Amino acid sequence: MRIAFAGTPEFARAALQRLHAAGFEIALVLTQPDRPAGRGMQLQPSAVKQFALEHALPLAQPRSLRLDGKYPDDAAAARQALLDARIDAMIVAAYGLILPRWVLDLPRLGCLNIHGSLLPRWRGAAPIHRAIEAGDAETGITIMQMDEGLDTGDMLLIEREPIGAADTTASLHDRLADMGARLVVEALELAACGGLTRTPQPTEGVTYAHKIEKAEAAIDWRQPAAAIERRVRAFDPFPGANFRHGGDTIKLWRAEVVDATGTPGTVLRAEPLTVACGERALVLHELQRPGGRRAGAREFLQARPIAVGDRLADPD
Repeated sequence: MRIAFAGTPEFARAALQRLHAAGFEIALVLTQPDRPAGRGMQLQPSAVKQFALEHALPLAQPRSLRLDGKYPDDAAAARQALLDARIDAMIVAAYGLILPRWVLDLPRLGCLNIHGSLLPRWRGAAPIHRAIEAGDAETGITIMQMDEGLDTGDMLLIEREPIGAADTTASLHDRLADMGARLVVEALELAACGGLTRTPQPTEGVTYAHKIEKAEAAIDWRQPAAAIERRVRAFDPFPGANFRHGGDTIKLWRAEVVDATGTPGTVLRAEPLTVACGERALVLHELQRPGGRRAGAREFLQARPIAVGDRLADPD
């Protein structure tokens, strides 16, 4: 079976690697253009591009796939590349570009998407983050037949994964990336013999996982401690939950809910470092000062003191 693959970050690279290892003929890889990153803001290739280059896979990086959009030349070149590839199916995982109708209709078996949630819950850009933030007990992978809606297509395969009390977006991402890679291989093998069954998504239970914005990272100590602790885990590794103290923005990477009360944002104890919230309190276990590295609370306080009675800033 000849396939095209469209994806950008590490989540997608895991699927591309598994498809390549399974022996599928990858006739074309689509990924986002290189982006500036790091302290020097040098252009960096995506994780998918790096894999494609390492394995000499045909590669295209259009800025858009809309023939009537801002970059029609990019879209036209991508269309010709896909036509020349003569693909049976396209696999899409965290690509980042909208697929117009001409792309969806081009492969014989259509476009299959690897989505990191149990659809229809958490359609959209940040399903892993939002599931942890909301306190969901489980999530999973849905292999979906793509249509023109936002993650609204028929479900093909689905598998569940529990969310642990200590799970971060980083840890859950890795398990779901592996699960998605395995399931999409299974889906293509079933498709090859006509064994895939399409199931429309339920009309009830639809939620949207909106893109994570940096502004959300500021901790509001007036919220319940349990909600803040979930957000800390949901925003690890990006953008990192943070608070202001002494003019610095300090990131909080790990915390624990405890029974204590006080004015929200007030440091109640230094050992362990405990901060009052709107309901209950948080023990801060792992922090990071500007220009520093992640450190346990005791080590952090040796370099950057926080005293009992200090107020940690609420967001503006």
